[in-house]
Amino acid sequence: MDFSLRRLYLCTPDRPDLAEFVTAVLDGGVDIVQLRDKHADARVILERAALVQELCHSYGVPFILNDRPDLALHLGADGVHVGQDDAPVALCRTLLGPDAIIGLSTHALEELTPALAEPVTYLSAGPIEATPTKPGRIGTGVSYAAAATERASVPVFVTGGITPAHIGPLAAEGISHFVVVRALTEAADPGAAARALRSAIDAEFSS
Repeated sequence: MDFSLRRLYLCTPDRPDLAEFVTAVLDGGVDIVQLRDKHADARVILERAALVQELCHSYGVPFILNDRPDLALHLGADGVHVGQDDAPVALCRTLLGPDAIIGLSTHALEELTPALAEPVTYLSAGPIEATPTKPGRIGTGVSYAAAATERASVPVFVTGGITPAHIGPLAAEGISHFVVVRALTEAADPGAAARALRSAIDAEFSS
């Protein structure tokens, strides 16, 4: 599948039921998965990432590791996602090669302009609402994500409190790619929550 057609992106921390959780949301229609753990040791990250990667690949879904291009290289992960203060995109590209998926977070126009010149596969924009997954970072509002989407030649994934109810209004602003965290990770029924998001996205973007 063309990466630009992938629209429902899960970013998840490690959790005790990681395999069951990831399986449920993949069944529900998630089509990109990132494992994001800021605190675990490298050996733990490698072990848990290998588990998620195997599940993703059984569904034909890309697996992306947060922050660590070195560990992504060791795993043979599909790609890496980095923030403004993490490993430079150029280094990630050198390490992982021309076909790797490389994503970069942006939060404001002053970050977007240089990001547009980087060899990225996609950008993220937001969070549109303040979120506990990004402590201390204020929401950017929809306008920044819409502007980033308009200016970028690669997919721009909006972040920050995305639920099924957000999809239609964001689509009306030209936004078509969505990162989800709490709507899935805190759901009582993650599979059902993923299906609700998938349904909302498909209602807007299915041809």
